[in-house]
Amino acid sequence: MGRRWDEAVCRLHPDRAGVWWDLLLYLPTVGFLLLWGLKLWYLGGERVYLGYLLLFLGCFFALVGGHRVLRRLLITPDSPVEIDVNRERIRMRLKGGETISLCREVRFFSDYAGKSFALSGIDATGNRRQYVLHHKQFDPDRLEGLLKALERYKA
Repeated sequence: MGRRWDEAVCRLHPDRAGVWWDLLLYLPTVGFLLLWGLKLWYLGGERVYLGYLLLFLGCFFALVGGHRVLRRLLITPDSPVEIDVNRERIRMRLKGGETISLCREVRFFSDYAGKSFALSGIDATGNRRQYVLHHKQFDPDRLEGLLKALERYKA
């Protein structure tokens, strides 16, 4: 028996093209923040605290950018590798082997450019989960069916 129109199962693949865009965004930003922060810290004086702030921001952006790249490549254990959508819940299998079911307050958010979408909801244990998924991580022929199945959760 086939699946209904509002049900879909998709596997995710690493998005290598999107990684290049993320690197083009984060590397200059992190480099600028760290170098400018080091300059202000080294010169001392009244602006040493601004140097500390810029160094902190540079480290923070490096961590956030690194995590974003690793999730896009499906390397981290909390990266979804498969998504299963039906009328009652959204189930995701993570890289680490764990299976998450978003069953309450499930919301689907699509961006205006149409290159990514987000899912949020509460899982069976009561924890709020949020995921950002990129269109290049899916097979193009299955993506349309997945987006159609997710429309019922649109916020």
